Amino acid sequence: MTAIRRLVVGISGASGVILGVRLLDILRGIGVESHLVMSRSAEVTLAHETDLKVQEVRARAAVQYPVTDIGAAISSGSFRTLGMIVAPCSIRTMSEIATGVTSSLLTRAADVTLKERRPLVLMVRETPLHLGHLRTMTQLAEMGAILYPPVPAFYAKPRGIDDLVDHALGRALDLFGLEAGVVRRWGETDQ
Repeated sequence: MTAIRRLVVGISGASGVILGVRLLDILRGIGVESHLVMSRSAEVTLAHETDLKVQEVRARAAVQYPVTDIGAAISSGSFRTLGMIVAPCSIRTMSEIATGVTSSLLTRAADVTLKERRPLVLMVRETPLHLGHLRTMTQLAEMGAILYPPVPAFYAKPRGIDDLVDHALGRALDLFGLEAGVVRRWGETDQ
């Protein structure tokens, strides 16, 4: 049996849509098949934060699904993947996943990832956090999700936003055992 090199990518409506866009490029570059689902809010955020069109982002994925397609391959546990990453992850998306009351393919795919005991990485983009957010995060951690806010690592001496984005994504991909070559690692020689 060959190893599956397939990752589900969710892009929700939180600020930081560039995280999901860049992730698609990185995955293509390392030969990982990306399966993309974007929320409607992500499409709005994309227009506010970039000059990209929705179709341009979808074209970066190996496979893309409409957010309403609840019968898509990624909605089934029998569809094998390495797991799922939601980059960025809004508080609404995080909350839906935590309750299991999913209203879209994005949150359904995340729910399936958890039930199949595959890694689910949520790059939550919101601050400050109130107690309800923290309790939801605790609930998700107890369920097996990995909460990964894209906090900058300044020891890597980033030269700009691209370096910050790449470092955060490279570290998130480490959680799937994927080396992207975009991280300046502490204690290791420069790349």
